[in-house]
Amino acid sequence: MQVINSRLIFPAAAEVGEGALWDERRQMLWWVDIHACKVHRFDPLGCVDTAWDVGQHVGTVVLDQEGDLLLALRSGFARLDPNKGKLRKIHEPEPQLDFMRFNDGKCDPQGRFWAGTMAYDCRSGAGSLYVLETSGQVSRALDGLSISNGLVWSEDGRTLFFIDSLSYEVHAYDCHPDKVELSHRRVVVRFDKDSEGMPDGMAIDTHGGLWVALFGGSCVVRIDPSSGAKTHKVVVPTSNITSCAFGGPELKQLYITSATVHLSPEQRHAQPWAGGLFVAEVPFTGRFSDRYGMQSETFKAQQQ
Repeated sequence: MQVINSRLIFPAAAEVGEGALWDERRQMLWWVDIHACKVHRFDPLGCVDTAWDVGQHVGTVVLDQEGDLLLALRSGFARLDPNKGKLRKIHEPEPQLDFMRFNDGKCDPQGRFWAGTMAYDCRSGAGSLYVLETSGQVSRALDGLSISNGLVWSEDGRTLFFIDSLSYEVHAYDCHPDKVELSHRRVVVRFDKDSEGMPDGMAIDTHGGLWVALFGGSCVVRIDPSSGAKTHKVVVPTSNITSCAFGGPELKQLYITSATVHLSPEQRHAQPWAGGLFVAEVPFTGRFSDRYGMQSETFKAQQQ
């Protein structure tokens, strides 16, 4: 396994940094600090970080075709205009469940926003994976989850790679391009709880490789989904690694978020950069993030 080092680019000291997302139009990185209720935008050119307080826990952020932000808040889906700082709720799938919150999520090649839930106490089977369709309708794709987390799609949109963190596995599902329907679940790779850490957020490169952030593992590892082999390891100088996203002008940099949550005072002292943003130069190119309401070029070509 090839080892790659990362470097600190912003000492954010986030409690739970998450949801890394590269904005190729602005050439900036969006990310969230879940427990601080903040959406962040990091400008790598000037090393400037700007934050918006959205008033409740926020699990992840995606972009739409106009450049506005869609969020998975504690209560449900919402839209944020970053220019005006105006927040508008869209849909609350679980309004009666105060012990739940939304966690990670992304848009698929068809322009739909997928995001999952989890219980604050991480109880088994309480979470679900929801889909905000471009019509505004919300459907449930999976239930019985514990910590709904990282997800990415194959380029043609017909395979979903998904992490339910407490399974310590990455799963693959067959997808239906025109409706919310998952089938044929199989295990891509399993991580050892004691020696490797818990799988969290995930990104995908143009070769189909899966880049998995390992909470408690001090790294991001690249997985070949055809074999389950771990081919590359990006080492990070703190333990709780939460998400990753390809970025930079050529999408050859891997941006990485981290967390201070669950670290003891002794661990915080030993890990002064915990909760920071990191970046690594990697020998692969990432894919542009899909946007809400905007079909990818690959998906549109298949429909013709």
